[in-house]
Amino acid sequence: MSNVFEGLKVIDAANYVAGPAAAVLLADFGADVVKIEPPGAGDLYRNVPRMPNLPKSEHNWAWTMAARTKRGLALDLKHLDGQAVLHRMIAKADVFITNQSPKARERLGCSHEMLSAINPRLIYASLTGYGETGPEAERPGFDATAYWARSGLADAVRPDPNGPPAVVNMAMGDQPAAVALYAAIVTGLLQRERTGKGQWVTTSLLANGVWANAVMVQAALCGAEIPYRQPRHKAHNALTCYYLCSDRRWLSLLIMQEQRDWPRFVQAMGKPRLAQDPRFSELAQRHANAADLVQELDAVFVERTAAEWQRRFEAEGLSVGVVARTEDAVHDEQMRIANALVPAQDVPFTGLTVDSPFQVAGLRKVAPRAAPGVGEHSDAVLLDYGLTAADVAALRRDGVVG
Repeated sequence: MSNVFEGLKVIDAANYVAGPAAAVLLADFGADVVKIEPPGAGDLYRNVPRMPNLPKSEHNWAWTMAARTKRGLALDLKHLDGQAVLHRMIAKADVFITNQSPKARERLGCSHEMLSAINPRLIYASLTGYGETGPEAERPGFDATAYWARSGLADAVRPDPNGPPAVVNMAMGDQPAAVALYAAIVTGLLQRERTGKGQWVTTSLLANGVWANAVMVQAALCGAEIPYRQPRHKAHNALTCYYLCSDRRWLSLLIMQEQRDWPRFVQAMGKPRLAQDPRFSELAQRHANAADLVQELDAVFVERTAAEWQRRFEAEGLSVGVVARTEDAVHDEQMRIANALVPAQDVPFTGLTVDSPFQVAGLRKVAPRAAPGVGEHSDAVLLDYGLTAADVAALRRDGVVG
């Protein structure tokens, strides 16, 4: 039950979400992750919860997911002395993570060429908005633009073809992109294990967005015409639709094997007359009259709560799901049992955090710890990486270390 990455030294010099979240995954499995941020205000992502129309809490929920279980080092990489400190650390590091653009890495002294020359065994992990090469390599990208909008997802999931594109939820593209970067890092570590040589591994928000929409994009690549989703009252299939229940909660209905499951569906609804209605008795008629069936089902679903309907359908062996609201996760027992939510030190209210989304049998994860303050562990980190107390004091006097 050891931590698989115990002893692995990771330097997280990325900012905002996707790169740092990949480092969280490494920390979960035992890596010693040092979060580098500028002295003073630190990573700008710390300020996200202060923005309007975002959740308000006594705890910095955004910073928790980006920096938990890490050690904090405040280091000015715009200063040549700060870059010199980074280079000393790189000599002992295993993984370096950045999301700076290629030109910015040169200015900050952390390009792949510079760091791999110092440590040929280094796994250099870079994340960009639009890729490492091409005319958009320097273009700044966020998940709302490079992942959600550029991939076609914002357009594809709109509930009405005449309505506006759907708005991305907070870090909705960053978190999956972090898993991709983690996978790239682990692949690079395996290759280093085999060859003894470091690797440069990369991913982008653009690549992850198109991967998330891969099935539809592949259809387009194969010459298919991509249809717009019709409003629910004009659904082509009434048995793969959303229905409002008496408690104002929505139920997601997904009857995939319709020919087989129609009798059980009618039984669960308690409306055997639907099976005898000539508009719906056969599959072809049900699809041809889908809008009429939606209207019929709307009148039935409002008779019971979503939870009651879920129990009735599951008793018939049919798959449905109540459309959860984000705050429902607080009381979701299955999420705790399945370790999707786990105890976390110094996180208020529930004392829980969202765990990394996979387990490895026989390996335990590190109990999540609170995200560090700006420079909270600067002295300890620099001493661990070979600097002396006098070195650290001089750097602090010059404002290079905070």
